[in-house]
Amino acid sequence: MVKTNIMQESGCRKITESAGCFSLLEYQRDASVGFQTAVTEYYASRMGVRKRQVIANLNGNGIIIQAGAMQWTAGNVEASSNVKGAGDFAKKLIGSKMTGEAAVKPRYSGFGLMIMEPTYKHILFEEVSAWGSGMVIDDGLFLACEDTVINKVVARNTLSSAALGGEGLFNTSLAGRGVAVLESPVPREELIVMELTEPTDVVKIDGNYAIAWSESLHFTVERTTKTLLGSAASGEGLVNVYRGVGKILMAPVR
Repeated sequence: MVKTNIMQESGCRKITESAGCFSLLEYQRDASVGFQTAVTEYYASRMGVRKRQVIANLNGNGIIIQAGAMQWTAGNVEASSNVKGAGDFAKKLIGSKMTGEAAVKPRYSGFGLMIMEPTYKHILFEEVSAWGSGMVIDDGLFLACEDTVINKVVARNTLSSAALGGEGLFNTSLAGRGVAVLESPVPREELIVMELTEPTDVVKIDGNYAIAWSESLHFTVERTTKTLLGSAASGEGLVNVYRGVGKILMAPVR
């Protein structure tokens, strides 16, 4: 049996959050710095700019991760391509071209630990089933998920929403049940959460600040006013519009 102190709290690191089989290891301070960078690293840490690593505790279950995200494993942990034949590979390849993500996301399973590469981005653990029919995420957010989560590519509702909305023609959609791990540009406490509870509810956002939204929402791009002249006069032009029942996670900055 492999024993490691990676999960034990030390003066530099500790587990700050857990969900499903995933745990978040956060380095409270970076001790591996030189004299020239010590001051910068100190103030960066005080502002919450810290290295973070996601740890998956595998006990006969499996996870899907972004290609290249694995740093090391311990125990009887096996990796597979998660590709089911030539047709499935072609489908994944097309999806990767649409979303800009890797074509093949490896699957790790077995008994042991799988530790992912350090990142300075903020980590979000999301229970996918809490999003109803599924959640759509912005490009580049996906880091990992339990293998019970269905990972697919979805198209925009309209061509205009893709061409004008700044979000791309296709996005990654996560559905089913299980925990998804996302890399967010801002911490969870800065995210703005919007719950749309009625079919007539509408949210308009000037820019691609929404990082995740319910797949049940209808997305379009519209003018801020009914006329082109009015939109020009308001200085806002086009906005991203979300309608229906669902949820939106919005970052205040991008």
